[in-house]
Amino acid sequence: MHVTAHPSILYFGTPVALLSTVNEDGSINLAPMSSVFWIGWRCYLGLQSISKTVENMRRNGELVINLPSPAQVEAVDRLARTTGSDPVPQDKVKRGYYHVKDKFAAAGLTAVAAETVAPPRVAECPVQLEAVFEHEHSYDQDGPLNGYVAVLEARIKRVHVDESILMAGNPNRIDPDKWRPLIMSFQEFYGLGPKLHPSRLGEIAEELYRTPDFERAQAALLAT
Repeated sequence: MHVTAHPSILYFGTPVALLSTVNEDGSINLAPMSSVFWIGWRCYLGLQSISKTVENMRRNGELVINLPSPAQVEAVDRLARTTGSDPVPQDKVKRGYYHVKDKFAAAGLTAVAAETVAPPRVAECPVQLEAVFEHEHSYDQDGPLNGYVAVLEARIKRVHVDESILMAGNPNRIDPDKWRPLIMSFQEFYGLGPKLHPSRLGEIAEELYRTPDFERAQAALLAT
C-alpha cells in the first residue's frame, strides 16, 4: 500500500565520486560527492555552490572524477565531513564540517599524475576520469535555491580503468559483472549486487552510443 511521504532528501542511490581539483595555492583538494550522472562522455555534477571544488573548477576548469569501489569505503568516509575551504562556511559549520588541507593524507589515498589535466588521479580508485569543466547550468533560476546549488557539466578527456573490470576480449568495455561501484543511498554506503535479469538494451552494440566527444578524446590521445 502506498502512502504520501515527505522525506527531506530524495537520494535514492547514485555512485560515489571523489573529485580532485587544484587549489589556488597549487595544493590539491579531494571531495566526495554522489549527485552525478553521465550522458555519453559528459557528466553532470550537483554540488553546493560554496564548496571548494566548485571554486576550483570555476577558476581553472579541470578535475578528475575518481570512482571508488566498496574497497575504498573507509577512505571515502574519512573525507565525509571535511572541506578544503578555510574558513569553513557557516552552512557547513552547523553540519559538523572542519577544514583539512591535505585530503589525500587524511583519507589514506595515493595521488598519481593525470595525463591531460593538472589535478591528480586517485590510485586506489578502479575508475579515473580526467575531465574539463564545460558549462554551468541554472538551478531553481527564479526560486529560493538559485545560487545555492551549482550544476556543472564536465567533458571527459581520458578514461583510466583497472584491468580487472574490463570485459574479456574487449579492452574498451567495462564488464558490468565485474565493476562494483560504491553507492550512496539516503546518506548510507552500499555496494551493487549481482545482475538480476538480462537486458534487451544490453543487446545494442555499445559503439552505437558514441558521441563526438569520444572521437575528440581519441584524436587528442593519438596526437600525444
